[in-house]
Amino acid sequence: MDLSWMAWTKPTATFFIIILFLLVTMTIWELKSPGGAPRKGILQFESTRGDRLFISLLGSAFIHIIWLAFFSLSLWWALVLAGIYAICVFLWV
Repeated sequence: MDLSWMAWTKPTATFFIIILFLLVTMTIWELKSPGGAPRKGILQFESTRGDRLFISLLGSAFIHIIWLAFFSLSLWWALVLAGIYAICVFLWV
């Protein structure tokens, strides 16, 4: 399979590897401890760990898109910012 058209870079590959790692980790966590007690965070709606992961991944994608549109710095900085965002979502949403 020829994937050369995708122009993979190290930050892009790292981003998708992290997504894969998170999905596998969350699956194992869910199998060991089903349900994941829903809670209300600062946005005042109930969310489970899966909801918070989805919000984190969606926000991370937007962070990377905005980064590519407005900044000429390395994507590694966007990855760091997305990581901080994900930690904040898991702590407070």
